Amino acid sequence: MDVLLKLGIVLAIGLVGGKIAGKFKLPNVSGYLVAGLFLGPSFSTLITPQDVDSFAVISEVALAIIAFSIGSEFVLKDMRKLGKSVVVITFLEVIGAIGVVFALMYFVFGQPFAFSIVIAAMSAATAPAATLLVIRQYRADGPVTRALLPVAALDDILGIIAFGFALSVARLSVGSTDASLARMLVQPVLEVVGSLALGTALGFVLAYVAKRAGDRDELQATAIGAIAVATGLSNVLGLSALLTNIMMGTILVNVMRHSLRVFTAVNEFVSPVYVLFFTLAGASLDLRILFGVGLMGLGYIVARAAGKIIGAGVGARLTNAPETVTKYLGFALLPQGGISIGLSVLVRQFLPDYAVAITTIIMFSVLVYEVSGPIFAKLAIQKAGEIGGMDRA
Repeated sequence: MDVLLKLGIVLAIGLVGGKIAGKFKLPNVSGYLVAGLFLGPSFSTLITPQDVDSFAVISEVALAIIAFSIGSEFVLKDMRKLGKSVVVITFLEVIGAIGVVFALMYFVFGQPFAFSIVIAAMSAATAPAATLLVIRQYRADGPVTRALLPVAALDDILGIIAFGFALSVARLSVGSTDASLARMLVQPVLEVVGSLALGTALGFVLAYVAKRAGDRDELQATAIGAIAVATGLSNVLGLSALLTNIMMGTILVNVMRHSLRVFTAVNEFVSPVYVLFFTLAGASLDLRILFGVGLMGLGYIVARAAGKIIGAGVGARLTNAPETVTKYLGFALLPQGGISIGLSVLVRQFLPDYAVAITTIIMFSVLVYEVSGPIFAKLAIQKAGEIGGMDRA
C-alpha cells in the first residue's frame, strides 16, 4: 500500500479514536493509542513493524518538539520558587521507583543482580509527551501542573544517568565489560553535559534569530528548523536529542522577551504530528506480549507506580509543597515510553543475556502505561482542581 495512503489512514483512525475517547471523558491521547492498537499486529496487519520503522522520523520529530515545549516550563523566576521542591521531589520519586523495582526483582522474584539493577534503573524515566497533551487539552494550571513538567523533564535526566551507572555495574557483575570502569561511569555524565551544552548554545542562536524574524510563518520555520538541527546534531554526536531540545527551549524562554510567540508558532504546526505519533505508538504495541510476561511483568508495573507515587509524595511533604502536589503529583508521573524503549536497545547491545526478558517486560509496561497513564494524569489534575486553570488565570 502507498506510504501516504497509510499515513492518511493512520491520521484518520487516530482522530476517530480521539473523538471516541472524548465521548467517554477520557484524554484524547488515550484514544489515539487505543486506535493505533487496532491498526497494528494485535488486530490487523495494516501497520507492520517495518512500517513503524519507516515512520520513525515522525516519532523523532514529535518527541523533539515535545521536549522543546517542556523547556518553556523552566522559567527561572518560577523555578526559584519551585527549585528546591522540584529537585527533591524528582530525586525521591526516581529513587523510589528504582528502589521498589529492584527490591521486588531481586528479593521477591529472585532474579540475578545484573537483571534487577538494570530493569530498576529503566523504571525511573517518565514519558512527558502524553502528560503534556493532557495538560493542554484540559487547559490545566495550578501547583500540580506547574511542578509536573519540570519533574518529568528532570527525571529523564536522572533516569539516563542512573541507567548508565546501572549498566556499568551490571556488566562488571557478570564479567562482560570490555572497557574501563572509569570510562563506563563517565560516559552517561558526558552525554548529559554535552547535550545540555549543545542545547544552551543553540538556544542563544535561536533567540538571536527569532528576534529578527518577520511574520509568523518565518518565526515558525525558524523554530522548526532549530529543533531539526538540534535533533540531528545530537544524533550525530551521540548525545540525547531530548535533553538538547529541553535545554534549547529553556534558554529561549529565559533570554527572549516574547518567547511565547515562538512556542505558539510551533504548537500551531504540530497537532497532526502528535496524532500520528501516538497512533503509530499504539500500532507498534503487540497485545501478545501480555502472554509472555507473567507475574513479573505485572509486579514491575505495580512496583514502579508505587515507587513513584510514594517518592513524589514524600518529597513534596519534605519540601512543604501544597497538599494537592503531595497527594496527586505521583499519579501524573506514570507514563513510560520512548526513553525506556531506547534504553532497551542498549540492553540488547551490552547485556544480551538478559535482553529478551527485560525488553519484554518494558514493552508490556509501555503498553499498559501509555494507555492508562494519560487517564491517571487527567484524574490527578482533576482531583487537584486544576482543569481549566489557564482560563481562570
